[in-house]
Amino acid sequence: MESDAMGAGTGPVTVRRGVPAEAARRAAELYWDAFGRKLGPALNPPDKAVAFLAAHLNADRAVCALLDGQLVGLAGYQLDGRALTGGSASAVLRAYGHLRGLHRLLILALFERRPAPGQLVMDGIAVDPAMRGRGVGSLLIEEVAAIAAEQDCREIRLDVIDTNPRARALYERRGFTAVRTEPTPYLRGLMGFGAVTTMLRPAGANGSKGLCSTP
Repeated sequence: MESDAMGAGTGPVTVRRGVPAEAARRAAELYWDAFGRKLGPALNPPDKAVAFLAAHLNADRAVCALLDGQLVGLAGYQLDGRALTGGSASAVLRAYGHLRGLHRLLILALFERRPAPGQLVMDGIAVDPAMRGRGVGSLLIEEVAAIAAEQDCREIRLDVIDTNPRARALYERRGFTAVRTEPTPYLRGLMGFGAVTTMLRPAGANGSKGLCSTP
C-alpha cells in the first residue's frame, strides 16, 4: 500500500512498507537524529551507534517515506515480538565489550515495551528536519494504522516523552489520546526527560476484535 504527499523535491512523497536495503544506513541516521538524546547513554558514540542500528535493523518493521527515491522519514512498530531496532544482548556485548556493554544493556532494558493483547506498539517516528511540518509524519502514522487494522489489532500504543511536545501534538491530531503519564525523574539527568506519556488510538473504525499477535 502506498500513499502520497507533496514534498520539497520534484515529486510527491511516497510511503511504502519496509526499509529498502540500500537505505538501511540512512534509516539508522534518521532514527538516531530523532532519538539519539534518549539512546545516547546506551549506544554512544554516535558513529558507533548509527552503525549498530543499521546492522541490526528489522527492515520489515517500518514504513518509510521517500522523496525522489531518497528516504526522508520512517516509523517503526512492534509485531510478533519484533521491532524496528533489533540487536540481541550478545550483539551489544560484541559491539561494546563485556565491561562497558553490561551497563548499556541495563539502560536499553528501560525502553522495552511489550504490547498487551490486541495492541500494536509504535517505536516512534523519525523525519528529516527539512521535511518536518509537511505532513510526512501523518502519512507514516496512517500507514502504521493500516497495518494494525490488517493484523486485527484493537489499538495502537505509543509512548512520548515530556520534552517532545511537537510529537505529542502530532499524535493528538492523528487520534491518539493520553491514558497514562509516568514520572521518570531518575532519567532526567541521564537522558534528558522526566516523564513518559502512554497514548492510545483505535486501530480502525471497522470494530476489529483484538486478535493482533503478541509475543
